[in-house]
Amino acid sequence: MSKSPFASRTALVTGATSGLGLELARRLVDGGATVIMHAPDQRSGDAALEELVKGGAEPLRLRLLTADFSNMEEVASFAGALARTVPTLDLLVNNAAIRGPERRTLTLDGNELTFQINYLAPYVLTKALVPALTAARGRVVNVSSAMHRGGNLGWGDLDRKKGYYLALPVYAQSKLALTMFTRSLADEQAGALTVVSADPGNMRTGMLSFYGHVGRPAAEVAAELIQLCDPARDVVSGAHYVRLEPAAPAGLVDNATVRARLAKLTARLTEIH
Repeated sequence: MSKSPFASRTALVTGATSGLGLELARRLVDGGATVIMHAPDQRSGDAALEELVKGGAEPLRLRLLTADFSNMEEVASFAGALARTVPTLDLLVNNAAIRGPERRTLTLDGNELTFQINYLAPYVLTKALVPALTAARGRVVNVSSAMHRGGNLGWGDLDRKKGYYLALPVYAQSKLALTMFTRSLADEQAGALTVVSADPGNMRTGMLSFYGHVGRPAAEVAAELIQLCDPARDVVSGAHYVRLEPAAPAGLVDNATVRARLAKLTARLTEIH
């Protein structure tokens, strides 16, 4: 039997308490990786951890950490703790995400909720972990969505106060920003780490009704997406993948000028450059 490509590696999966995140964590730990599981709260994290252990996962290979991504202070503490305690990180999967709420919602930090959880939080986390990732020549997989192609950035109106608020546009905006960040990070860290964005397709999760009616089981999607996480699999850093194939992203992803503008906006919102 061939050795798993994840044996003796360290991985962090955000949003690991259910759906795709949980199934990715399961596959990684079963493959011999030490998996840091991010949960939004202790209760959901404990339940996910218990499920994995009951399914045969080695408890010593699982580490649970919690952070509410709607609170940037918690995000910063979470990122800082990891940066201090994880000297090398082989894989980061930025999976945690929410659909846009039905009504315009601002966090206590003053950001549109979807934009903060789906983009600003993974940005802060990834930036903090760049040293650990580059030390391992690691890989970042940002879970995006086909909806990013229909998104646009409301530069002065991220929460759509000036127009009619709809959940879908703010979700698409957040995934567009994440996909643009993927390309920018690849350029900044060329040769030091690998980063891709991936649209895993429709899944049978709580978000399915938001974007479709037919979806694959999360376990099936995880079995496919885990291949992009494999350090031995050749991928194009900065590229966008639809399932396992490179695909054209939204036009703004290829626009370096607009990506630089997003970087400036993000630095202002997060105070991280």
